[in-house]
Amino acid sequence: MSNPVFHPAVILAATNLNDRDQLLPLAIRQATKSGARLVFLHVLVTSGAMVQMESAGLYTHNLSSARGEASETLKTWCEEAQRQGCSCESVIREGDIAQQVSAAIREFHADLLVLGIPHRTKLGKLLFGCVAEEVLRSVNLPVMTVGPEAHLLAETGDRKPAVVHATSLRGEASLPSAALAYQMASTLGAKLILLHVLSPIEDSKMMQKGLSIGTDAEVLYELRSLAAEVGDGAVEVETYALHGSPSIEILAKASESGANLIVLGAHRAAFEELARKRIVYDVWAHARCPVLTLHQPAENPAEFKEEHAEIHQ
Repeated sequence: MSNPVFHPAVILAATNLNDRDQLLPLAIRQATKSGARLVFLHVLVTSGAMVQMESAGLYTHNLSSARGEASETLKTWCEEAQRQGCSCESVIREGDIAQQVSAAIREFHADLLVLGIPHRTKLGKLLFGCVAEEVLRSVNLPVMTVGPEAHLLAETGDRKPAVVHATSLRGEASLPSAALAYQMASTLGAKLILLHVLSPIEDSKMMQKGLSIGTDAEVLYELRSLAAEVGDGAVEVETYALHGSPSIEILAKASESGANLIVLGAHRAAFEELARKRIVYDVWAHARCPVLTLHQPAENPAEFKEEHAEIHQ
């Protein structure tokens, strides 16, 4: 299998500029490795959205002044990207962040989206959660997020690089993200850690059905079968059946292995469940490495608005 994340033609990096020192070097590195065209995007929040932000404790700004400052900042980073051999340009838009990001993905035919995550304040969590989840519901491309604790592909010393992939193991829907994780491990010369987390609720259901004995073995068998289906045997694969809180177990395994990358993937129903439980955001915000997320988009992106209030309760 092949996946455009490793050789994308266009990478879109959406930055709020506060994250530029972490986010933009990663985007440049990805573009340099793949020979991709790089587009930096900054969205100036306007009118209604700005009023909401002000009521939440943020101050409004002069759009003309903000545009000028953003233009100068992105110009400097474009010049740095060009010095490293990347074709790079920057665009500044006004309006709703999620809508402008989605529009730019379509306009530039992006193959990979790179997003930064703000520090874990209550407001930052709310705003980023809304934006990132809405974007993920409306696009069908890999999204790489860089959180406040992420170290960008840090040196691992004598330890072999690792890619951690948490999978829902739900039939054919698990294949695209597993293939993505396998190929990224191959590209990085890393081992692949495939894991599935059984929550206490799932454990309870298994016990009620008389399936508690051998459950871990069944999960491990499915993980090995998944690896064989998407891979060619050239990548070292470790498999784990874990029990507990999904976000805690994913982050713990990534930390234990010194992961260079976490890959999350789920079909629509599984992603909605993860979003409601804040699992996706918790991994994004606490991961010590970049996180690559891929899921099947909603058939009707407008459904996001109907579910939005429930998800963020």
